[in-house]
Amino acid sequence: MQYVDAGIETAGVVIVGSGFGGLAAAKQLAKSGVDYVLISSTPEHLFQPLLYQVATGVLTSEEIAPPIAGILRRHREADVRLGTVVGIDPDRAIVTYEHEGVSHRIRYGSLIAATGASQSYFGRDDFAEKTYSLKTIDDARRLRAQIARVFAEAAQADEQTRRRLLSFVVVGAGATGVEVAGQLKELAKRHFHQEVSVTLVEGAGEVLPPFGGGLSEYAKKSLTSSGVEVLLGTFVTDIEHGKVTVKSADGVEHAIAAETVVWSAGVQAGGFAKILAEATGVATDRAGRLLINPDLTVGGYADIYAIGDMTSLNGYPGQSPVAMQEGRHAADIIRRKKQPGTPFTYWDKGSMAVISRFSAVTKLNDRITFRGVIAWFIWLAVHLFYLVGFRNRFAAVASWLVAFIFTGRPGFAEEDTTAPKVLAAESRAA
Repeated sequence: MQYVDAGIETAGVVIVGSGFGGLAAAKQLAKSGVDYVLISSTPEHLFQPLLYQVATGVLTSEEIAPPIAGILRRHREADVRLGTVVGIDPDRAIVTYEHEGVSHRIRYGSLIAATGASQSYFGRDDFAEKTYSLKTIDDARRLRAQIARVFAEAAQADEQTRRRLLSFVVVGAGATGVEVAGQLKELAKRHFHQEVSVTLVEGAGEVLPPFGGGLSEYAKKSLTSSGVEVLLGTFVTDIEHGKVTVKSADGVEHAIAAETVVWSAGVQAGGFAKILAEATGVATDRAGRLLINPDLTVGGYADIYAIGDMTSLNGYPGQSPVAMQEGRHAADIIRRKKQPGTPFTYWDKGSMAVISRFSAVTKLNDRITFRGVIAWFIWLAVHLFYLVGFRNRFAAVASWLVAFIFTGRPGFAEEDTTAPKVLAAESRAA
């Protein structure tokens, strides 16, 4: 129970962030009846791994972003607040958040920070206004609006204009980049019935670097056979209206036509991670991620835990399974199911990525891997399992049937009032 004392509320536990890690911690605390305040900057929980499917019209935004209040409706322990954390006094154990211009302060017994990370542009912040990222629902809607626009205009254009409009460059060949590139080809062929140019640019020497070996090579061959041009060992040096300039490993630069540029390379922790680092004095890496202790605590503060993409620990990947396991670990220490100081150990259950319809790669460990149709069905089952709520699972299955078995795209039926970015507007005037 919370109460107000001289303008400061008191809570046993405060969770900042409503992503995979924050919700996992909340659900774990509820098992022991521990009250908590969860502060989220958005009213919904975002299933971020499926954002690309919203952007390419496979799913609607509601199917991957259920309201937090609905997810935790059975948790009597939950007190969900909408707001943005703007300050913390770790010595007094007080966190400050703002909502609609009003500041609120809460004194906590324990705090779990789980605010994730944003897109990194490696020092070229101007790229943010020239590209489309996939970190939020609004990002996905903007990219979907851009895709719908270029295909609509291309259908009425001459051949030269059509080729210009239907040129896509995807930067970063991690899971998101590979999935976007593959879906753009699928979308063009099966829904819009038009030819597109899709180029996937990756600085590393292979597609899906975390997978490596045969799976990476399979992913590259699958993308290439579908018509995606894959450039490895290649870096983006500049982005201008209608083109992307890249440099290969041998130092040769050339330009690629690009009406639409999707950026999925690198992450940067900021926001609350930066506030927490400055307040506690904890070190950060080059991406701004907190260098946390083995037990997930921050610096010299045993009552502050940080989890997920905003942190760096033992080289663990920035993936949802890590965040969820870390959230449960921190919650277990708080609810006294584990001893304080217990180091966190990640159980790697494997990785997976979709390449195109009925084609995916799945890596459970170094010996057990799947590719092709079998891997695609494993991906389908796992994502259905982790989607929150029966309604969302049912709706997703219906949308996947329409998109993958037939030729429809449920997401493009949504009314979308979000305007594309400035770069798209410039292209219409060109």
